[in-house]
Amino acid sequence: MWPRRASRRPHVRNGSRLFVTYAAASLVPVVALGALVFEGYRQDAAEQGREQGLAQAAMIAEMAVAPSLNAGYIGASTSIEDGLTAAQSEGMHDSTEQAIFRGSLLRLRLRAFSGRVIFSDDGSTSGGVPVTDPDFQAAAAGQPRAEVIDTEVIRVLRPQVASASGQSVGVLEVYLPYQAVADRFHAQVSRTWWRIGAGLAALYLVLAVLAWWTTRSLSRYAARQEYQALHDTLTGLPNRAAFRTHAEAVLAKGGTGAIVLVDLNRFKEVNDTLGHHAGDELLRVVADRMSAALGPDDRLARLGGDEFAMLLPRRDAASAVALLAEVRDRVCAEMVLDGVPLSIEAAFGVALYPAHGTGVEELKQRADSAMYQGKRGTNGIVVYSGATAGQPHQWLVVQAELRHALERDELILHYQPKVALPGGDVCGVEALVRWQHPERGLLPPGEFLPAAEHSGLIVPLTEWVLRRALADQLGWTATGHDWALSVNVSARNLEVPGFAGLVLDLLAEAGIPSHRLVLEVTETALAADADEAARAVAELSAAGVGVSVDDFGTGYTNLSHLRGLPITEIKIDRSFVTDVVRDPESQAIVRSVIELAHGLGSRATAEGVETEEVRRWLADAGCDEAQGYLFSRPVPWTQISAQPHLEGVSR
Repeated sequence: MWPRRASRRPHVRNGSRLFVTYAAASLVPVVALGALVFEGYRQDAAEQGREQGLAQAAMIAEMAVAPSLNAGYIGASTSIEDGLTAAQSEGMHDSTEQAIFRGSLLRLRLRAFSGRVIFSDDGSTSGGVPVTDPDFQAAAAGQPRAEVIDTEVIRVLRPQVASASGQSVGVLEVYLPYQAVADRFHAQVSRTWWRIGAGLAALYLVLAVLAWWTTRSLSRYAARQEYQALHDTLTGLPNRAAFRTHAEAVLAKGGTGAIVLVDLNRFKEVNDTLGHHAGDELLRVVADRMSAALGPDDRLARLGGDEFAMLLPRRDAASAVALLAEVRDRVCAEMVLDGVPLSIEAAFGVALYPAHGTGVEELKQRADSAMYQGKRGTNGIVVYSGATAGQPHQWLVVQAELRHALERDELILHYQPKVALPGGDVCGVEALVRWQHPERGLLPPGEFLPAAEHSGLIVPLTEWVLRRALADQLGWTATGHDWALSVNVSARNLEVPGFAGLVLDLLAEAGIPSHRLVLEVTETALAADADEAARAVAELSAAGVGVSVDDFGTGYTNLSHLRGLPITEIKIDRSFVTDVVRDPESQAIVRSVIELAHGLGSRATAEGVETEEVRRWLADAGCDEAQGYLFSRPVPWTQISAQPHLEGVSR
């Protein structure tokens, strides 16, 4: 459902570039190491050649030159500046000629300390190393020097010692062949180079493999990190950030489509009852089912918890609703978790672009507003309409002001009487909260209760209503009116731990018997979390508090929910009562509800009674109680007895 392969290609390219970089970087030290080794061997060979030249020159000096000089003893002189005798020259010539002939010598000169050539193998009396040359001066001082002057010749300068005197008499300049040494060096280097080359190649191969493995691991790690940053780890779906990025890209291209927010109903019940592992499995199953129903261009993401989002390009309201109906059917299909068969329901809020907005956040807010309407009503798929514009933002303002209203005691209670049928005596009153807003005047509950129910404010608000209503009940009881008190509570109240204990404590503080209080709970609240509601209702009922099912017939309560609950009253919604005299279907529904209530041991109360004709029909049908504008609008309790309609009914 989401393009993934394209997102991995940059990592492949980056990995290839990184591998090439690693390979090139690895090649540099390998080549440098090879060059260093080669240079070391070259220097070693040159040093070996110099040492061999020094040794060979020393042998020539001792074995050939020195005996020739001794043939004509120089005497006490330590120099040969005056030249050689004929015998000495002849001896030098014979020795040198033999050495040159054998190839162990290329050229030889015997020079005085002044630089004068005393003897030369070719008879020349000039040339040779200048006297100022450091090597010549070192040799004259008694320190031999050898140097490879090209790739084929070794030059040696060494002091020449006369055996008879044992003293240096001049400088012997010898040129020796280097080719043999060079050949041995090249052969040695060649063998060594192959060994080193093979080792370096193996080393480079190892480094290349390590580089490939490292870059591949880094590339995979980077891809995994990017994937995890953009995907939900539980379902594998794109997360909130990925959905936003993709939705912004799609919206930037223009066109039409829809953004849908999805919220699962009763998910908390699955977590609380079967455990979080079952809740996780439920989310995975739901994600798979929704994904299977979407088209190739549609996108599904998990925003967090049990909330999902869809992007449906090129779909109008009709096609989006038709698709979501199929998605809902798949989601609601029965599944088995931990051996328990169950079905889950979901609410879908739809915002169309560009009709409802062009920004992602704007569309999500409006889809959220529509989704909330879906959770409150019977239709699980709701398309945003202008009638609900700004509600989420408005609710933030209302919630902030409502907190101050509770602190400043700006809320008041009005009461609508409930009359017994057929007589018409007032048998109870329903407390209805109003807000005396300092700027907007008296506000009905529809202006602020939805915002309170959408936040935690409904809890302190309900507690305030109970305290004030019980105080008012003491007031009308003191005047001789034994009216039962009905107070509306929401699903959030029933979910709060200790709510039943709070109600009983308030009754005890006021000193009012528990049977004189009736708590009205909407049908949808009972269905939203049946187990939690059943526990609270059972505890209250066991203490004597009455429980009324309000707006019956407009929600989606399974009758099995009512079977186990100690219900004292079922209130028939005004939508069935208003035209009950003329509409056969409404008549059938109302009679059925009356029979159901009596069958459960409860009383039936009709809401929205506005005409005498409807009152008589209800009385004939066996309805127990009624309330509506026919009898009285909601008023302060002190004005109930003065209502003219009530006086007329009683007579």
